[in-house]
Amino acid sequence: MKHVVSVSIGSSSRNHSARITLLGEEILVERIGTDGDVAKAKQLIGELKDKVDAFGLGGIDLYLEAKGRKYYFREAKNIAAMAGDTPVVDGTGLKSRVEYNAVMSVATEWGLPIAGKDVFLVCVFDRIGMGLAFEELGCRMTYGDLMFATGIPIPLYKISSVHALAPIVMPWLTQLPFSWVYPTGKSQRANRDKAKKRKLKFQQYYNRAHVLAGDFHYIYRHLPERIDGKIIVTNTVTEDDVEDIGRRGAHALVTTSPEIQGRSFGANLMEAMLIALIDKPIDEITDEDYDDMMKRLDLRPRVVMYD
Repeated sequence: MKHVVSVSIGSSSRNHSARITLLGEEILVERIGTDGDVAKAKQLIGELKDKVDAFGLGGIDLYLEAKGRKYYFREAKNIAAMAGDTPVVDGTGLKSRVEYNAVMSVATEWGLPIAGKDVFLVCVFDRIGMGLAFEELGCRMTYGDLMFATGIPIPLYKISSVHALAPIVMPWLTQLPFSWVYPTGKSQRANRDKAKKRKLKFQQYYNRAHVLAGDFHYIYRHLPERIDGKIIVTNTVTEDDVEDIGRRGAHALVTTSPEIQGRSFGANLMEAMLIALIDKPIDEITDEDYDDMMKRLDLRPRVVMYD
């Protein structure tokens, strides 16, 4: 039996454990949140190394990539170092492929009205595949990377513009505590509760867009009370989130993290499962190995229609 564990600096309230069978192989999958405690995440990985087949690193990006250069987050790199020879992945190897395919699939096979529409992608740095798909579909893009990183309403309109900023922004951004860049642990829920009471930002970009896309915690941070007729394209969500999006009047919700045997797993845990199934040293795994495994698993997005 394979055993993969996602150690997340996200909330422990979303912890789960399940035994699933994929391609005839039984896999024990676990998700353990540390409520933003980086030291606890390091301790857990140190205790479990050599006892599991692969780790997923959740709630934090190991690195962001632009023009072939990888910018590693200092805290994430320190956490991953505790794993020794056990593979550690954050979902990046899977995310770009799955999210590109998901956007193209819902636009062409499901017929969702996305092509040529206005899209507000809150952060494309960690959603490159999603951004490329929207641009190929002729969408009018607004990227919120600078807005959500700095709070300053400076929109970007091309992935190339985001990449041009990478050598300026990423060297210092990746040295900051990750919680300064992205909500972690209990602050994820707290930030949502505060969002209901404080003045919302960037509303002109939310309101103009037909599609709101990207990381759900970022989308929700300034989400208007009414999003009538809009399509949300995001990652994993809770059932409460699904209900909330419908209550606000959305037309559809697309989650690029697929469901397997009735469960939705984050990209980092999905990639860890693929690593375990491919059963090669991680430095020998190729793009073709990933693509072949995803085809065999028939990974598809989840689509919730509200009207």
